[in-house]
Amino acid sequence: MRMLFAVVLAALFATPASAQVAEECDWVASARAIVEPWEANTKTFSNGKVRLALLDTVEPAAGALHILVLSPPFGETGERQCRVISMSKGIGFAGIDFKQLDASYDPSTGLTFSVPGSVAYDGPGPVPKIIVFTVNQATGDIIVGLK
Repeated sequence: MRMLFAVVLAALFATPASAQVAEECDWVASARAIVEPWEANTKTFSNGKVRLALLDTVEPAAGALHILVLSPPFGETGERQCRVISMSKGIGFAGIDFKQLDASYDPSTGLTFSVPGSVAYDGPGPVPKIIVFTVNQATGDIIVGLK
């Protein structure tokens, strides 16, 4: 167990320049990871077609927070695509201030969201960042970055 924890921490701290990701939903997107109370930690946009939810996977402690994205395009049976915004595959952010989530819309790019957060690098503590991601409902593309 200690070895696994050490490997996870080494991976977390060894990749400060790694790209943020929008991955297909997996174990991170479990309903039990939605931060309570749900009504304060989920939001809908575009007449309910896009839903965001704050996720807390508990471990790794310095990278446990993720954002769930349910959005068009719709599948053959009417389901939305499901993606998870993370710092890197399986590793989330050290902090996300979901109450401060801001959204804007540009018809040429889609819905753009920004939310204050923090990332854990090898150093004295989390580094404040703004998590920015754009959801293109027509193509399903989600572009993620940090400011």
